Amino acid sequence: MNYEETVKWIFEKLPMYQRVGAPAYKADLENTHKLMNLTGNPHHDLKCIHVAGTNGKGSVAHMLASILQETGFKVGLYTSPHLFDYRERMRVNGQMIPENFVTEFIGKYKDKIETIEPSFFEISVAMALCWFKSEKVNIAIIETGMGGRLDSTNVITPVLSVITNISMDHTMFLGETIKEIAIEKAGIIKPGVPVVIGESQKGTLSVFKKAAAAKESILKQADKKLYFLHNMAISDCLCGNILREGELYIKNISCPLQGEYQKMNILTVVESVRILREAGMPIRKRHIRKGIKNVIKNTGLMGRWEFVSKSPRIICDVGHNMAGLKLIFQQLGTMKYGKLHIVLGVNNDKNLDELFEILPQNARYYFCKASVPRAMDANELAIIAHPRGYEYATYLSVLAAFEHALQQADHESDIIFVGGSTFVVAEIPLLKNKLTNDVSG
Repeated sequence: MNYEETVKWIFEKLPMYQRVGAPAYKADLENTHKLMNLTGNPHHDLKCIHVAGTNGKGSVAHMLASILQETGFKVGLYTSPHLFDYRERMRVNGQMIPENFVTEFIGKYKDKIETIEPSFFEISVAMALCWFKSEKVNIAIIETGMGGRLDSTNVITPVLSVITNISMDHTMFLGETIKEIAIEKAGIIKPGVPVVIGESQKGTLSVFKKAAAAKESILKQADKKLYFLHNMAISDCLCGNILREGELYIKNISCPLQGEYQKMNILTVVESVRILREAGMPIRKRHIRKGIKNVIKNTGLMGRWEFVSKSPRIICDVGHNMAGLKLIFQQLGTMKYGKLHIVLGVNNDKNLDELFEILPQNARYYFCKASVPRAMDANELAIIAHPRGYEYATYLSVLAAFEHALQQADHESDIIFVGGSTFVVAEIPLLKNKLTNDVSG
């Protein structure tokens, strides 16, 4: 099979949670262990950092990778989901996994894979770890998928574990309370391995402290000195001064990630770096500054409060759960514009009553359905929007909704926001063109 045929086989043969939902979820690590044995247990030869959490784990993973690249390390980065290209999930120093490695990996193990019957995510984890080993990376940043304890990535034993935050998401798999979800995320805490907690939330911190104590792991709270954030202005690309324990004082961190929610992620990253420095990694303050400043260039990060056009102002964000969407709409509420246009599509597991509690009333909505089985029909959004007095129209596709928003918006004064689902953002051609231009440039 060539690369196109291989990727088609991966998508069609292996169930993918982001596309089909529950049928792709495997509630144990049996398949992953089988894949590790099949491929020579590549994780045993890797030094890793493990990142879990409900929101922010992708941004934290990318920033850590960027900082370590600036230090001079060869860095593997595994994240999910991807927007346009399957290979986005696996990078070494920002470069995506080669097409020929994907083809050769599947070709070599195809018969055994069909016998094991893993999920899309399980085989992707195995492929990433094998590639990182073959590339002899100095360190690999591994982002979990859905949970922690039973996540396929949890076969690794990292040098550092990071848990960004906890909110209500994937409740049918992880639990119906914040505490239950925290217990699942705490599953990445390993014996003797330090763990950074990004947000000290009520109902979760005690869970993490208990898990860390049981594993004799040092636990650090990144937000312990949260008051140093008050003068930070992400929107001006200036994060101000961050003071951390251990005399790690960093001035004037410039961050291209414009979302206000990145403040907490940056604190989490800085605290993680402090622990890595204490463990002997030669990370200097200049590496931290350059790593955060160059995170997009170094790692290819996309879709986090991303301005893809200035005229009109078009913002894309892949945030999709209630906690993430609430922060997004709060930030939109602080901006000045003539009219706010929101191209919105969500997955079919979304609680619409909760969603419409946080959707701004003063916007025009372009409800749409992404082209994946899990996407909710746009008419279901309209049913809830109509009696609440929202201004809206429904569209059969994301592209049709987006093009109509472009026609309706005043290109000088209005804002178009695109989001609600990773798959909605992935269908916006301007963002894809931007990726193509960035890669070719």
